[in-house]
Amino acid sequence: MAQREEKASTAPKPAWLRLKLPSGPVYEQVRSMLANVGIHTVCQEAHCPNQWECFSSRTAAFLIMGPHCTRNCGFCAVDHGPPGPPDPEEPTKVAEAAKSLGLLYAVVTSVTRDDLSDGGASCFAATIRALREKMPATLVEVLIPDFQGELQPLLTVLAAGPDVINHNIETVERLYGSVRLGASYERSLGLLGAAKRAAPRVPVKSGLMLGLGETAEEIRRTMKDILDAGCTMLTLGQYLQPSALHLPVTRYVPPEEFDDWKEVALEAGFSQVASGPFVRSSYHAENLFKDRPGS
Repeated sequence: MAQREEKASTAPKPAWLRLKLPSGPVYEQVRSMLANVGIHTVCQEAHCPNQWECFSSRTAAFLIMGPHCTRNCGFCAVDHGPPGPPDPEEPTKVAEAAKSLGLLYAVVTSVTRDDLSDGGASCFAATIRALREKMPATLVEVLIPDFQGELQPLLTVLAAGPDVINHNIETVERLYGSVRLGASYERSLGLLGAAKRAAPRVPVKSGLMLGLGETAEEIRRTMKDILDAGCTMLTLGQYLQPSALHLPVTRYVPPEEFDDWKEVALEAGFSQVASGPFVRSSYHAENLFKDRPGS
């Protein structure tokens, strides 16, 4: 595959990134319900391009511990600023919202809370338990922060029994200084490995954004690092600049190239791969889970 260019792309979005937004009352019903119960979603806070489709299909990815992140990553639209204390009623609210939506597969993620002693691990655990109590048949995937490399918070989350543990590498090691401020490539890989060792039967998942200036060789090397850490599920999607204040897109990757990368990842040893311009960690996450061997 061709080497990625380093300079920012000034070209307009290509045709494959132009979405026709769904119409109808369901989107507004879901949006209003979430707002009324005080639930945040990564769909809205991260400006996900799939939010209209997902809300219109009565699904959403929950963002717990508030809408303000203690980190300020160059790619992320979630607000940076002093966060408030976690809402003790939030786990119940999330479970009730999931039941209202009729979710059979719930994705729970969070802002990074470096201000909390356990990084918010207890909030993840409480939310998993609330979902289990309210909807015993619903599968739960958690997309967790790095917990600053601490093992105990990870064990706290795993003890609550998620069906999938997800932590995104996001980009290649060389770009961490601009893309993932406050994070560490080795720390994130270590978290994936620790999750696999602590709960070998729980699938470990991670994801990469393309279009930030990475090279083909760097993508391959990052895939190998993720796989070697024990991760079996991988998502690959196009980075889209949320605003002029965020990192620019260096390249729009064509859909057929995402197809090629899927084949590369499967040949490398990943058991499930979702790869495409609009793929995100939580987008149709249940389909990736169902595709795993033996399911």
